[in-house]
Order: sequence, then structure tokens, then C-alpha cells
Amino acid sequence: MAADPLGVAGFFYHSRMVAIVHLVTLGWITSSILGSLYLVGPIALRMPMPVRSPDYTAAALVAIGLIGMVAHFWIAEFSGMAWSGGTAAAGVLIVGWRVAGPLRRAPIAPAVRLHVRLAFLNILAAATMGVLLGIHKVRPFLPGFVLDHVFAHAHLAAIGWASMLVVGVAYRMLPMVLPAQMPEGRRLYVTAILLQIGACGIFLTLFLHTQLAWIFALVTVAGFIAFAAQAIWMTRHPRPRPPAIRAHDPAVLHAAAAFASLAIACALGLWLSVAPPSETMLRVATAYGVFGLLGFLSQMVVAMKSRLLPLLAWYSASPRRGDRGPVPSPHNMAWRDGQLAVFALWLFGVPALAGGLAFTAIPFVRAAAWALLAATLIDTAQVVVILRHAGANGSPKTEQRRSTKTNLVR
Repeated sequence: MAADPLGVAGFFYHSRMVAIVHLVTLGWITSSILGSLYLVGPIALRMPMPVRSPDYTAAALVAIGLIGMVAHFWIAEFSGMAWSGGTAAAGVLIVGWRVAGPLRRAPIAPAVRLHVRLAFLNILAAATMGVLLGIHKVRPFLPGFVLDHVFAHAHLAAIGWASMLVVGVAYRMLPMVLPAQMPEGRRLYVTAILLQIGACGIFLTLFLHTQLAWIFALVTVAGFIAFAAQAIWMTRHPRPRPPAIRAHDPAVLHAAAAFASLAIACALGLWLSVAPPSETMLRVATAYGVFGLLGFLSQMVVAMKSRLLPLLAWYSASPRRGDRGPVPSPHNMAWRDGQLAVFALWLFGVPALAGGLAFTAIPFVRAAAWALLAATLIDTAQVVVILRHAGANGSPKTEQRRSTKTNLVR
């Protein structure tokens, strides 16, 4: 998008934009969620998730399916859509099967378990719809308008899968990020019920091309408001902050920006649910997608990742540290100025991209794309630096070989 903004601008339903959207939704959001479950499971959800051979198979299937989908969309060759989508879906479902057993025994609030289970059921339905759309592209058989089918598929995946899982995991992760008291009780069921009703209702009303989408849009927004109320409750019940956490924590800043983008996306979505078809509606729909997918979901992944990866590095390095001194605090592993730069680039990039794509303002599209690319590269460098702490001392067997070799040399 940075190199050729004209190639992706204009009406959003074209093959290259669909390829980019799937890079974001499947390549970034979904893959990050699946990978994080192996960290969130033991750390936040209190369930063991040892890596086994099916997990590598799942990762390979998701990667192969993603490559197939994006490549076929990019060249506008739709004959490979069905098998590519089915391959990626198989990888996601393997992870869901792996999560099911440990999740059932996890000593956490039942409402959190419900969020996770509903999310995997919804991704199964969304993936099935995606495969059907791939077949429909080659041999049309679905009734109604293709855009209605696409919007139905997108909302079921974005709300029923990604948002449902992010909200459920956030009930465990946000108290660790802030830090704050962990919310519990029946009130947590509200978001699961409202988001599920909203996602299924929006899917059906869009697929059937009825005029009732606004009802389920209101239900969905009510679900997000219930989640925001719980987040506010957490901020009002703080826990002592570790001394290493500084003011203006980048993880909290990203989470706050994600909530702001969610509020904008909800407002735009409500307007879209009642607005008549027009050029303005298409412009607003573009901004709605950017704020929802990039501003909220993608940035929540950035927020949680900035806490999860240092914890992974710390847990991995601590047992092997021995007499080499303490492992650096997880809060001090990252380059703080780089984290703040990443936040500033996201803060500019999301609204600039939304406005640039909505009004075909090519300079804004180019500037936003370069900003988000720079943020991603800096963030990737941060990941490398953080994960070096995890592997800096090697495995226990490597440590034993090093010690033996050192003694022999001495």
C-alpha cells in the first residue's frame, strides 16, 4: 500500500484489497491469537498448553492456507480460494481441539471459558462461509447479492471470532496489564451473550438482505459497552504496580487507543446499519473497516503482545540462568523509546489510513501505510531483542555441554 497506494484505493471490494484484508485478519490477527493461546493458556487462563506435533501441523496449515488465499486473491484467480480457505480453517480447528480439553479443566470464571468456546464455534461457521464463497466465485450457487455474503462472512469472523476471543482473554489479561483486580461473576456472561446474538443476527440479516441489521448492530454495541464497563471497573480497582512499570506504559496506551477505535467503529457501524446505499455509505464503510480491524483488533494484539512476549522470555530464561545473575525484568526488556515511537506511528497511521481510503486521498494513504510499516518493523526488532533473552543461555543440555567443555579447557 505504501509503494502503490493507487492500486488499492477506490471501491474497497477488489481482489488486491481483499488480499490485504486477509493478510491482516488471518495473517496477523488470527495467527497472533492462535500463537498467543500457548502463552495465555498457562499464564492467564491457567491451563497447560504443551506444544505437540499437532500444533506444528496447525501452524503449517494456517501458513499454507494464508499463502494460497492471498496469492490467489492478488492475481484474481479464484479457483484456489476454496482449498486455501479450507486448509487455513483446518489449522485453526486443530488449535481449537487442542484448547478444548485443558480449557474444560481450567480453574477460571466459566464466563471466560464460554467466550473462548463461542469464538471457536464462530470461526468454524465463518470459515465454512468463506469456503462457500470461494466455490461461489467459480460456480455461483448462493442466493442474493455477493456483497451481502461478503459482509456477513466478515462480521461473523470479526465479531464472533476475533472480538469474542479478545474480549474473553482480556478479562484475564487486562488486569495483568493495568494491573487491577480480576473481574468475576455472572456479569461477564453479558458480553458473551450480547456479542453472540449480535454476530449471528448481523450475519443472518446481511445474508438474507433484510432491513433488521440495525437491531443486531445495537445488540453488538451493547456487548462492547458492557466490556468497556468492565474495563472501567478494573481501572477503579487497581492493584499495586510493579516498580519496573513506568508511567505511560505503552501496553496501556495501545489498549486505550484500541478502545477509542472501537468506539469510532461502533458509531460508524450503527450509522451504516440504517443508512441508505450511497457513495457516502461506501466511504464510511471503508473507514469502519479500518477502525475495526486495524484500530481495535490489530492494536489490541499489539498491546497484549508487548506484555506476553517479555513474560515468555523471562519464564524461559529464568530456570537456565544459574549463577549468571538475575534475568532482566520483563518490563525492562524492550526499548522503551522504540515502544513509544511505535505507539505514535499507530496513533497517526490508523485515522490517516481510514480517511485516506475513504476519500481516496492518496498522500494520506501513502503516509499512513509508511507509518504502519515503520511501526511494524520497529516492533519486529523489539520482538527479536526480547526473545533473545529467552534463548540467550541455550537449553539445559546445551548448558551442560558448555559447562563440560569449559571444565575440559580449564
